[in-house]
Amino acid sequence: MFSEIVKKIISTPVYEVAKESPLDKMSILSAKLNNTILLKREDQQEVFSFKLRGAYQKIHSLKKEELERGVIAASAGNHAQGVALAASRYGCKATIVMPKPTASIKINNVRRLGADVIVYGDNFDEACAYALDLAKEKGLSFIHPYDDQDVIAGQGTIAMELLRQNPEQLDAVFVPVGGGGLISGMASYIKTFRPEVKVFSVEPEGCACCKAAMDKCERVVLDKVDLFAEGVAVKQLGALPFEILKDNLDGCITVTPEEICAATRDIFNDTRAISETSGSVGLAGIKKYIRENNVTGKVFATVLSGANINFERLRVISQLAEMAEGEILFSAKLKEQPGSFRAFASAIDGHDVTEFNYRHSDDTKAYVFVGIRLAPGQRRETLYAKLNDLGYEICDLTGNLLAMTHVRYMVGGHANLKGEETLFLFEFPERAGTLKTFLDAMGSKWDITMFHYRNLGASIGRIFMGLMVPPEEKGQLDEVLKNLGYPYTIEKNNPAYECFLR
Repeated sequence: MFSEIVKKIISTPVYEVAKESPLDKMSILSAKLNNTILLKREDQQEVFSFKLRGAYQKIHSLKKEELERGVIAASAGNHAQGVALAASRYGCKATIVMPKPTASIKINNVRRLGADVIVYGDNFDEACAYALDLAKEKGLSFIHPYDDQDVIAGQGTIAMELLRQNPEQLDAVFVPVGGGGLISGMASYIKTFRPEVKVFSVEPEGCACCKAAMDKCERVVLDKVDLFAEGVAVKQLGALPFEILKDNLDGCITVTPEEICAATRDIFNDTRAISETSGSVGLAGIKKYIRENNVTGKVFATVLSGANINFERLRVISQLAEMAEGEILFSAKLKEQPGSFRAFASAIDGHDVTEFNYRHSDDTKAYVFVGIRLAPGQRRETLYAKLNDLGYEICDLTGNLLAMTHVRYMVGGHANLKGEETLFLFEFPERAGTLKTFLDAMGSKWDITMFHYRNLGASIGRIFMGLMVPPEEKGQLDEVLKNLGYPYTIEKNNPAYECFLR
């Protein structure tokens, strides 16, 4: 299998549409980490992603009659644009099925490249199933995003360029993984010509299908995938990638959304490129590997795999990057009296305050919501101990999802409710009309006591809601929530709610 893929990589036609992307040294980050960090700039392809390589390799392999019938693919973005561009170069009609939450900027760009777009399904799996049905019905050639030998070979050309551009020391390559097409292509080439170079997979913690497969020595279907880095949000590793990787992978690394966002900021600081979240996953893996293994003097490479990002997401990325790089969130209980704010400000003097929220609640006490960016050498435990000694009650909210995404915008005092308020944190597919659909499903049977919706600029949205539901009607509510079908958690006794909203 290796030899067939490597032969296709060496004799590839992809340079009829792709260009050899630069391999940039990240000078700022390299100096900071005491290791050389190299970044393969696939964001500089015509479709701002590596995906056109595999798409073109596959379409090139089709017979004349297959090209005349046309091709079809399912994608939420990068693969769609790669197939559309590749098909246009062959004068081949392309149809792309894109899930409903797909950003309009991506849909419009696929259409601009000449493909027909069908918007179908709430996620990639539903869109893919529909595309496969259409392929069978109309005799179209399905272009799989990762589970295909030609697609894998096309992506593997990145490794061929990487080894040619850096023929000297190279200790490891860290590759972002969704379905596994990119890493299996790169591993095939690297392990053939430079077997001493380690290859690591890197995935978000919430959609680590490769790690799950390697841990169990078989492909695993994840129950749920986190859509934060939607370009790599795949439930199951591809069958062909699994066969390639099971004996040729040197390790699996998982990273948090905060670590991904910090890597996005690192890329911008060094290159001024704005990576999509999935495009920063590999670099986040390098940083984590260096931190956990305390290595210096090594040469590590990764791929900036794509830069198709909605501008609106940048505010969320910036906030989460702060969390990864030392920002802490906490509440502090103050006595409600003249001079209390000045005294508290003096207590936190010498720290970089990023946020300070307050609204009067009662005449005896006040809660403030505080964000602080810790400088090197500063520790939150030391700060909290100091504040406790001064008589302030501190509650750490760092990493508290409710605090980060909702409560920080809702600090406004406590409600005087007659009855028990139940709190829900919902996730739902982000598309036009979903908010109304949600409210219609909830109906007007129960009183809504609190409501905060936030668009994260991604394919998912979040709603924080309070409901007054009599105990005898909890069963009815459970049935409504079951039919609604949106994932949710009940935020009982969340400290952020207790301090600011209860």
